[in-house]
Amino acid sequence: MKVGLIGYGQIGRSVANAIRSGLAGEAELATILVRDASRAAGTPDEAIVHTDPVALYASDVDLVVEVGGHDALREHVTGVLEGGKDLMTVSVGALADPDFLARIQATTARTGRRILVPSGAIAGLDMISAAALAPLDSVTHTTRKPPQAFTADQLGRSEPPTEPLLLFDGPARDGVGRFPENVNVAAAVSLAGIGLDRTRLRVYADPTVQRNVHEVEVTGHFGRLFLRVENEPSANPKTGRVVPLSVAKALRNLSAPIVFGL
Repeated sequence: MKVGLIGYGQIGRSVANAIRSGLAGEAELATILVRDASRAAGTPDEAIVHTDPVALYASDVDLVVEVGGHDALREHVTGVLEGGKDLMTVSVGALADPDFLARIQATTARTGRRILVPSGAIAGLDMISAAALAPLDSVTHTTRKPPQAFTADQLGRSEPPTEPLLLFDGPARDGVGRFPENVNVAAAVSLAGIGLDRTRLRVYADPTVQRNVHEVEVTGHFGRLFLRVENEPSANPKTGRVVPLSVAKALRNLSAPIVFGL
């Protein structure tokens, strides 16, 4: 399976390393799309880096993995799908924009291609999406991250808080828009469950935690689910170390003879 990669930052490099080491199963890294080729200078992947998106769209890769952020997804999703390729994205928060989501859905219907969303920094998407086939009553997602994961504007102050500070409490659609790089997982939980408008999101800047913490509570016909995930941050404090591993596992699932967790 030939894979194209959009973005070569912290997550992109880790995904590339996972593919090279065999963690992603039968995946082969065929090309990487970046705005500035110098970002890959001196790396093992330097020879396959390109800056022309049209070349990626027209290439013979089987799947494109987007790890470049919300803007990269918005810019390239149509070209990738119309180029006859499925797209795996970690920037699921971009789908909180209803117009953008509608455009993607129309493009997938027209092209017969798919958007794939790995679990990323959260667990339980399989059970939440299964439980959502029967009525769900409520979904609450609480995120706690160290203050350095947020900008001063997001904190609403120049100095970081010395105790847990509630930054947002409301519909996930609004919260994902305010913290686009911090709560992609809330968008995934919402879209797997009862939607962005009915899912309650709470976001804390919390100096008492060292990890990125996500707590999800779901109630409905199936019963009750409560989960807590504590992710070690990567070099980018907004992102957990598990995210590129989740992408590698999702790639491995596409070629594995036995798949767990569907």
